[in-house]
Amino acid sequence: MSVFAHLVEQLAELLRPLFGASAAAAAIVLFTALVRLLVHPLSRAAARGQRAQSALRPKIAELRKKHVKSPERLQKAILELHRQEKVSPVAGCLPSLFQLPAFFLLYHLFSSTTIGGEANALLSHELFAAPLGDRWADALSDGGVFGAAGIVYLGLFVIVAAVACFNYVRTKRTMAAGGAGSLPVADGGEQVPGLGAVSKLMPFMSFFTLVTVAVVPLAAALYVVTSTTWSAVERAVLYPTGAAVQLAGNA
Repeated sequence: MSVFAHLVEQLAELLRPLFGASAAAAAIVLFTALVRLLVHPLSRAAARGQRAQSALRPKIAELRKKHVKSPERLQKAILELHRQEKVSPVAGCLPSLFQLPAFFLLYHLFSSTTIGGEANALLSHELFAAPLGDRWADALSDGGVFGAAGIVYLGLFVIVAAVACFNYVRTKRTMAAGGAGSLPVADGGEQVPGLGAVSKLMPFMSFFTLVTVAVVPLAAALYVVTSTTWSAVERAVLYPTGAAVQLAGNA
């Protein structure tokens, strides 16, 4: 972790002429963008995988009819079909999985008072008036909601809420146009049992990011805000509403 802390410090020094005392915060935003840029090929592959999964559903439906009395044969046949078509059922999970180490590294880095036996100098950095190692609760106890640090968090909450509203509208449009088909489905195309509650909560998922921003250190919150905003733009490009509806209709 000391190596990563040194890299953040060096990046902050490079950005200091442009961002002054908030250079470390800018370094975290830039680091997040670089992580997302590295993961972007996986996101594109995940988008292609979802389109491929949609194209396979008619064939999978035929396999279900053929092996209706033999679940084991059905499972083997589906796996073989995925292998032949070179489609990975878990491709959509890879972008999120590859981002988790970066988030937890930042979280741990700005939650530790010492690094390598020495005081963590990164905790002295700020985003305007808000220390990167503090949480929203610290801002509330030091000036309140409209204090110097509280205003910084309000700005982050506004950004997250705007992104969440954007995602909410896109999700509602896709679900309204695609109906149940826009939800996770079983291999034959039928909606998976028990997803009624999930379908109601799905449009609101992005708003849960507000809770994350409120409870993690500000440095990790910056990562979350930057990554969430990137995801919204990326999904708008990779999953246009029209294309998403068409995929849903094919389900």
